[in-house]
Amino acid sequence: MSQYELTAFDMDGTLLNSRKEITPVTLEALKKAVNAGKSIALSTGRCRPELTDYTSLVPGIRYLICTSGALVYDLWEQKEIYKRPISPSLVKTLLEFAMQEGAMMHLLDRESIVQQDQYEHMEQYGMGVYKPMYRRVVTAWEDLYRTYCVAPFPVEKVNFYHKDTESRERTKERIRKAGLPVMMVNAESASLELSAEGVDKGVGLQKLCGYLNLPVERTIAVGDADNDISILKTAGLSVAMGNALPHIRELADVTVADCEHDGCAEVIERYLLA
Repeated sequence: MSQYELTAFDMDGTLLNSRKEITPVTLEALKKAVNAGKSIALSTGRCRPELTDYTSLVPGIRYLICTSGALVYDLWEQKEIYKRPISPSLVKTLLEFAMQEGAMMHLLDRESIVQQDQYEHMEQYGMGVYKPMYRRVVTAWEDLYRTYCVAPFPVEKVNFYHKDTESRERTKERIRKAGLPVMMVNAESASLELSAEGVDKGVGLQKLCGYLNLPVERTIAVGDADNDISILKTAGLSVAMGNALPHIRELADVTVADCEHDGCAEVIERYLLA
């Protein structure tokens, strides 16, 4: 049996194909891993409400490293293992920067919150593929900034969806010049993901391993993009999808098939259950 006990799968571009589905072959492999006593974690930039559709498909999935590592969660115990959100004052400042660019604003926490008029036209922000999922899970506020300022709260993660990469770079530059203590990661075509300083998926994996008393060397991490770099560097075995960015494939220990051709099932069969 394999030395590895836990595999952390990124979602978009990894466990999910371009239609945002887990293929039947990969779904069966996940179930096989769970039945063999292996642990499966979802390592994702998504928040909890955006994962329900998938965790219900495989009830054996127990752990979440979600909102890019800001929250590590035990689904079976309904327990927060680790949480490091962005402070309300910092969230407010970030929203003000986003509004200068007309970026679509998204708060990710116990709820997935967007602004109504932006959500209705999210194709303009390169996010059209997510609209069916958003219809099911998001809470849409008429005026996100004003509503938030009335009753602010810590937020696990903030995403800004820009109309082009130049707009994203202007937002990033404003954040840098202000010296704000946040982690910035590029995503999608022109999106910017923002987390509290010191938060990333790699830290999330370390916190989960501490909770499980599991050496991190006995874990596998699978990903395809920049927000996976930290967890790929942390895990005992790093796996890049065939569709991963070139520098992600170069970083990883091994590369498997792409997300359209069951690369995650290959990870389970070749490495987790080998």
